[in-house]
Amino acid sequence: MDPLTDSPRVRSDSMSSSASQGSRSKMLLRQRLTQLLTCIEDMSSDDEANEEVSRTLDEAFHLCGRFIPTDAFRLHMVTWNVATAEPPEDVTSLLQLDVQPPTDLYVIGLQEVSATPLRFISDLLVEDSWSHVFMDTLAPRGFVKVTSVRMQGLLLLVFAKQIHLPYIRKIQTTYTRTGIFGYWGNKGGVSVRFSFYGHMVCFLNCHLAAHMNYALQRVDEFEYILEAQDFDVSDTPHVLDHKVAFCFGDLNFRIADHGLHFLRSSINSGRLNLLWSKDQLVMMKKNEPFLQEFEEGPLNFKPTYKFDRNSDTYDTSGKKRKPAWTDRILWRIKPKATPSEDDDEKASTSVDDGLDEYPLLVTQDKYTSDMSYGVSDHKPVIATFGLELRKCFDTPLVHISPVGIWSADQDALLNYTVQEDFMSSTWDWIGLYKVGFKSASDYETFVWVREDELPETNEVIQITVDKDEIPLLGGEYVLGYYSTNMQSILGLSANFQILESKRAVMEGLVPENVNGLNK
Repeated sequence: MDPLTDSPRVRSDSMSSSASQGSRSKMLLRQRLTQLLTCIEDMSSDDEANEEVSRTLDEAFHLCGRFIPTDAFRLHMVTWNVATAEPPEDVTSLLQLDVQPPTDLYVIGLQEVSATPLRFISDLLVEDSWSHVFMDTLAPRGFVKVTSVRMQGLLLLVFAKQIHLPYIRKIQTTYTRTGIFGYWGNKGGVSVRFSFYGHMVCFLNCHLAAHMNYALQRVDEFEYILEAQDFDVSDTPHVLDHKVAFCFGDLNFRIADHGLHFLRSSINSGRLNLLWSKDQLVMMKKNEPFLQEFEEGPLNFKPTYKFDRNSDTYDTSGKKRKPAWTDRILWRIKPKATPSEDDDEKASTSVDDGLDEYPLLVTQDKYTSDMSYGVSDHKPVIATFGLELRKCFDTPLVHISPVGIWSADQDALLNYTVQEDFMSSTWDWIGLYKVGFKSASDYETFVWVREDELPETNEVIQITVDKDEIPLLGGEYVLGYYSTNMQSILGLSANFQILESKRAVMEGLVPENVNGLNK
């Protein structure tokens, strides 16, 4: 039984750092309705009263409507110190693939991925084994790797449903070393930031200093990483400038003071609450203002470190490490800026109340560990979140579509149109992807966009695809416009069918089955 099923969900929002948004919106709406009643009492003319009532009601309902997000998305996060192990064959339990409502984004942070010099160099040339197993599992479900970043043993992967790709923009990654005086990357943080339907989000995967006595050093490292990481974006140059930032990983905080026997007896009896007050991260939050801005769900799962490998038994080696919640997932909503005196004067005379027109509500639905995996001495930690937001836009930057019938028997045509100005380039390209593709580079073939001049907005441009580049066997495909400047897919066609070619029929070619998909 999941210990969190009966726990209240943890919720936060991007418009208030103190009071809940629901109570705030109710208070403001109540003020408008009070004004309405006053208007009715003061008006002598029925016409005047009707007009004022109508105007005030419109204002009240508009205000109320601003606090009702129109779209909901599901985020699934995993953090796991894999202790240099190879991935298990099956990660479906870890990803909870059949959960309802379905997941929209997967963010997976790993620590201690094998990073011997030879292995690390080979992983730079081709995807590492952990990336492969996640891509092979998620691609048949319609998830595409958006981006990844690696620093020695730290690896961060982001996957999204294919339908969301054109709305994930401004992707950037960075990393910060903290090992061996900041020159070695065995400890530190790697991060990915992007705009999701116009909302700036950031994910930071950390591996902080180990051992019981280094709690203060862990806090210093965490703060240093947050300050040192910067992005080439003017409005969100640092991690904490984003509307929501998720910080997670092997943070290495231990359980202080309690002896080994008390720890294990409390865990075995299910009295985890006896250990919470001595968790070093909980203790540090009381004295560190920047930590107080982060939220975390209740620790209603067993400490995830340290286990004998391939077992559910805590460390029986000579060291007998004390169990600890080393692996954590935190999040932070950017606090609303405190208005200046000038802003106060403006607010007193303006109809606009200054509230965020595009709110982002974050609700944690689950925070737990998966004890079924034993390849590491850590157990993986899982958190799922509901993201409720108003889309800042819902039109892709580029519209793209196939023209007519496609098969390898003849050259094919496609049209694309830039629907909104962006930093396009003649180095942009259009990929032909088999449905179930793993990443932007997993194309069957590609064509360059028009070379002689950049497109005008709303100009329809037609490109020819050579028949020799079209798959002989046919199947279900999709076209994607990739921007080299924005490092992302900006437009996708609807899925379409490529017909089996005459040559394929004559030669009796049979598609290869890979990961449940015909290739």
